Amino acid sequence: MSQFKLAFSPENETKRIFEMGIDPSDFGKPDQLRYKILVMVMEEQYEEAIEALRVFFQTESVFPTFNQRVERYINHCIDLIYAIKAKRNFPGISQLTRAKQQELRDRFKDHFNELIFMLRKIEKVERDLELEDARSTIYVVRALWVAALALLLTWFAVEIYRGLAVTSFVVLEEAFTKWVDAALDFMKI
Repeated sequence: MSQFKLAFSPENETKRIFEMGIDPSDFGKPDQLRYKILVMVMEEQYEEAIEALRVFFQTESVFPTFNQRVERYINHCIDLIYAIKAKRNFPGISQLTRAKQQELRDRFKDHFNELIFMLRKIEKVERDLELEDARSTIYVVRALWVAALALLLTWFAVEIYRGLAVTSFVVLEEAFTKWVDAALDFMKI
C-alpha cells in the first residue's frame, strides 16, 4: 500500500514531469480543465481523461457559441490522447531498437505538448468569450449613460426655453428700459 501511495505522490508526479522535459507551469492551475486532463494522461488514465473532455463539452456553457468554437479542439484533444495511449502502450517496445524506442518517446512528448497547446486554446476561447461579453456590457452601459445625458440636456434646454427664457427676456427688457430711461434723464431730453 505504501508503494502505491509513493508511486502517485505529488513529488513523484513532479519528478515524472521534469523527466519528460515539461514545464510544470504548462499544467495550469489545479482547478482548470487543462490540469485535470494532463494529470490523468500522465497517470495513464486515458479513458477518464477522454470522458472528462466529453463531459466538459456537453456541459451547458453561459456563452452560446462556446461549444461550437471548441468542438474541433476537443475532438483533436481526444485524438491526441488516443495517440499518446498508443505510443505509451506500444506492444513489444522492449524488442525495438533504442533509436526506435527514443523515436516513440519523442513522438509521445510531441503529442503531449500538442495536447497542452490544444487545452490552452480551449481556455483562450473561453477567455476571449468572457472579454467579448464584458466589452458588450461596457457598450450597453455607455449607451445608457449617453442616452441619459442626452435626455438630461434636452430636458434642461426645454426648461430654459419655456421657463427661464421667458423670465430672462422680461428681466432683460426691464433692465434695458431702465438703462435707456437713465440715459435720457442724464441727457435731459
